[in-house]
Amino acid sequence: MPYYVRFVLLLLCLVVIGECRKHKSRKKRWSAPAETHKPGTPLSKKVADGTKSRKVKTSHLLRIDEHDFTMRPAFAGPAVPVGVDVQVESLDSISEVDMDFTMTLYLRHYWKDERLAFPSSTNKSMTFDGRLVKKIWVPDVFFVHSKRSFIHDTTTDNIMLRVFPDGHVLYSLRVTVTAACNMDFSRFPLDSQTCTLELESYAYTDEDLMLYWKSGDESLSTDDRISLSQFLIQKFHTTSRLAFYSSTGWYNRLYINFTLRRHIFFFLLQTYFPATLMVMLSWVSFWIDRRAVPARVSLGITTVLTMSTIITGVNASMPRVSYIKAVDIYLWVSFVFVFLSVLEYAAVNYLTTVRDGKDRKLREKVREQSQTLPCTCGMSHARTMMLDGTYSEADANSLAGYTRASMAAEDASEKQERMVVHLSLDNEPTGTKKKGIRGFRIIQNTHAIDTYSRMIFPGAYILFNLIYWCVYC
Repeated sequence: MPYYVRFVLLLLCLVVIGECRKHKSRKKRWSAPAETHKPGTPLSKKVADGTKSRKVKTSHLLRIDEHDFTMRPAFAGPAVPVGVDVQVESLDSISEVDMDFTMTLYLRHYWKDERLAFPSSTNKSMTFDGRLVKKIWVPDVFFVHSKRSFIHDTTTDNIMLRVFPDGHVLYSLRVTVTAACNMDFSRFPLDSQTCTLELESYAYTDEDLMLYWKSGDESLSTDDRISLSQFLIQKFHTTSRLAFYSSTGWYNRLYINFTLRRHIFFFLLQTYFPATLMVMLSWVSFWIDRRAVPARVSLGITTVLTMSTIITGVNASMPRVSYIKAVDIYLWVSFVFVFLSVLEYAAVNYLTTVRDGKDRKLREKVREQSQTLPCTCGMSHARTMMLDGTYSEADANSLAGYTRASMAAEDASEKQERMVVHLSLDNEPTGTKKKGIRGFRIIQNTHAIDTYSRMIFPGAYILFNLIYWCVYC
């Protein structure tokens, strides 16, 4: 054999031997044995994942295809006990206008369905999401008197299903519900409201499904951080009873009751204090001169219009109920006080006008009588006659320089005015007193109504406030 042929064969043999060695080293690397524990290093035991070791479908494990889950557990047998517990996450809003409330809660159901039992050596439960709920039987609980409700779906449907090996099932979902609340506003805003959220099975009567609170009053838990701007949450409690429908029968119904007490401070600042200040402002007109017509009229109209605005603003945020509320009583009584202060000035102005006319006539008569008096020449000091409200014949007889004939000339109607005639004498430098008549001044007391109003109006309003706050607080 030639020399070069032997050389080529030798190269081929070397190449084949090299490839064989590479293949063996690759095989050892991929099939290397597990690392042994070295002394001094921590142990980390890893639990084997059965879903990776065995390819078993949920439908096969729970035998969903072997049963008809359109029927309830123990169909045609005793009622299925379904326990319920609720965790209130938040109380979002209370609406007086719509008379409803909005609540977010976790609703959990507990029952046993032997059709879902599965073998397990560790006795551990399996947890699923909402996709399995559509394949099995779940209680058809709904919210009675609810206006709107929905299951949260961010980022997926907030539904959890947990199945235990013995067939016990936990079904939990996160729900926001808006339900009606019958409110009584007869004591508003000094009121307390009790609202109720009701749960009931829609299709199954008490003969098929027994709905109950799983742990009594402890079945309802709340977050301590729940708070409302206008209300103080006093207590949550649970009750249960049977509800009857004439066409379908008796149903188990569960109640979540909570009592709310309204904060009064907001309404004191926004309603009661402004109304009280307007009433007190209307009393200022009693100290203003009765002849200052623009000042008193403008003050009265301003207070009346302000009270009307306050009443309108309060009623705009309230439902149109057919009964009287506590705030209506306070506002309308305050409005009446303000309106009466305007009427008081109208009465004062009218009486002032009437008396001014009578005074004008009286002055003319006095002027005519003064012309018939004897001459008082030589008297250095004159006497001044003041007609000030009440008058009697005894006072008239005591006047020097008057005759009985001149006083008898007055009409009987003028005596009815009971004007007091008062004589004031000036002392002479020598100490001797000379009597004479200088003239008349007529002063009529038209401030009597204002004087009485300064006491009657505040006293009556204070008495009203005492009665009001004692009754409603």
